[in-house]
Amino acid sequence: MRLFRDRDDAGRQLAEVVARRHLPDPVVLGVPRGGVPVAAHVARRLGAPLGVVTARKLRAPGSPELAVGAVTAAGVPWVNDEVAQATGATAAYIEREAELQAAEAARRESAFNGVHRPDIRGKSVIVVDDGIATGATVLAAARSLKASGAGRVVIAAPVAPPDTIEELAAEADEVICPFAIEEFYAIGQFYEDFTQVGDGEVARVLREYAAEHAAGRATASR
Repeated sequence: MRLFRDRDDAGRQLAEVVARRHLPDPVVLGVPRGGVPVAAHVARRLGAPLGVVTARKLRAPGSPELAVGAVTAAGVPWVNDEVAQATGATAAYIEREAELQAAEAARRESAFNGVHRPDIRGKSVIVVDDGIATGATVLAAARSLKASGAGRVVIAAPVAPPDTIEELAAEADEVICPFAIEEFYAIGQFYEDFTQVGDGEVARVLREYAAEHAAGRATASR
């Protein structure tokens, strides 16, 4: 089932749905890498600042491709207790892995945001990804942003399975997802073009949007 031509198409569709919520004082944060092009369309539609929130998966012991949870640059983790127990991930192991992955998330977030990360304190913070499968990274992001003083945390994605949306709703203040699909195998199945997004493209999208947003604010103040 193809729902979107590419991330630009998905971003435009999602932006229209988010705009109808009339969220006060919005700030949009994309999840690198694929979530950033989608987030740019949401931010543009809302006239909101754009930045990133970076989360890294916590790798299961002996099975690095399997996630037992995720952690953000701020060091706030989300752990799937059931998976952690099944894979033998002890509290000490998770603590070490969270420290390692939080450091890498901080490095990436600094590289993308530099000194320009939008202020989120008291704002409606909209976390955007290009699709959500298990939800580990955005759950970690939601916890981190709440701990950092966000007034309201909204998770937005073009497509996700219903059970994941339900799990996300227990952590976030609101979940916005135009397409809840039961037969969900991979995010790419819903895109005609799901080309991998590189770090360079993320940096370019953020840089170009920052210039565009600054120009728009300057024009509005005249």
